[in-house]
Amino acid sequence: MEVPRTQLWIAAGAGLLLLVIFFGYLIWLNDQGPVLSRSEERDPLSNVPLSISMNPLRDRSSERVANKFIRAMRDGHCKEELASWEKDYRRKYAAFICDSEAQHPLVSWQIADWQDTPPLRILEYRGKRETVPGEKGTYKELFSVTLENKSGEWVVSKYDSMY
Repeated sequence: MEVPRTQLWIAAGAGLLLLVIFFGYLIWLNDQGPVLSRSEERDPLSNVPLSISMNPLRDRSSERVANKFIRAMRDGHCKEELASWEKDYRRKYAAFICDSEAQHPLVSWQIADWQDTPPLRILEYRGKRETVPGEKGTYKELFSVTLENKSGEWVVSKYDSMY
């Protein structure tokens, strides 16, 4: 059974149109920021949006640095991560964070908001923590990691959490 030329041209045109739309969408996404949209509904206490839609083409280098930092804190390497803080005014704060992280370790976390104020980037997370290490009880909380862009490299400069 032969296919008429008209149908072939229609199919080829439809396929080409789909490709143009797809690549146009990718070009549009590439020009957008890291957060595509934030929900209108916000947490009444923290004012953090209840949900956000992230750009799949965003630069994830700051997220990788933040996740590495959070994972090290969870795995008990807090003192190593905050060693540079021991040399300045954040010494007591670093000790408090390490003690609190040991008492209430993170179980899981998910990005909740993203704020850019160059050269700083604040990543807010929703985290689940153990109430007492080794027991089943957990609670949810918001915490944030502030990163600073130093010569193109992201460095954690602040960690905020309510325990």
